[in-house]
Amino acid sequence: MDVTKRRTLIEEEVIRAGEVSFVALAERFDVSEMTIRRDIEALQSMGVVRRVSGGAIALAGTAFEPSYGLRAGRAAGSKAQIGERIAALLHPGETVVLDSGSTVLAVAQAIRGLNLGLTVITPSIGVATALADEPGTQVLLTGGVVRPGELSLIGSDAELMMARYNCDTYVAGVAGVDAVRGLTEYHPQEASVKEAAVRASRRVIVGVDQEKLGRVHLVNVAPLHAVAALVSDAPSTHPTLEAATARGVDVYTVAPAAGAETSIQRLAGDSA
Repeated sequence: MDVTKRRTLIEEEVIRAGEVSFVALAERFDVSEMTIRRDIEALQSMGVVRRVSGGAIALAGTAFEPSYGLRAGRAAGSKAQIGERIAALLHPGETVVLDSGSTVLAVAQAIRGLNLGLTVITPSIGVATALADEPGTQVLLTGGVVRPGELSLIGSDAELMMARYNCDTYVAGVAGVDAVRGLTEYHPQEASVKEAAVRASRRVIVGVDQEKLGRVHLVNVAPLHAVAALVSDAPSTHPTLEAATARGVDVYTVAPAAGAETSIQRLAGDSA
């Protein structure tokens, strides 16, 4: 196992358990305690964990942001299904802002081959790469500062790029969706780019796996009623989805089934 994969699994274990020991991790990964100590020190430098005597504990709070590698690996199958459903909500010829993050990257991958002829504005290097060779699709990559690990662009240049254009749809990826606090994000500068994208767009579509529902993080992005459509893998009875429907949001659930096509349940009127 390479070091990046091992550290991602260690991060996942610390977040799940809250606390881990060097001894247990060394046994699990069949490496020395010294190797595990170096892994923990690396994760501590990233703000993921705090080293304590004999092990490490998770850092919690609204500002805590798991690494991109860990987030991308969570609910990967559901994200693919969410991506396909959102791609089906887009109209040919639209100008679309595609956000950063693993869920919106799944949307970009689902767009490939659909011949929608979109103009795509994105702060995500991953999204731009995924659609760079898509026939009929024009990709505009915002300026800004690259966030290491995330490969997203942040800062005033990215925000000004959003403000320059009048966009039809913004496909947003956020850290949390809550009935009261709405859309929230870990990182202040990421949130500022997302706010600018909301202002630039006539329609906001949000894709989130159910783990993000009911979560509130450090920075507010937009109220729930600013969202036109929300796509999730949560059951229709989830309180956040019910609250979204009550606020006039078109809510869709996707239910991946082994060996079957995606099941799509329509919960509110389709405005797409």
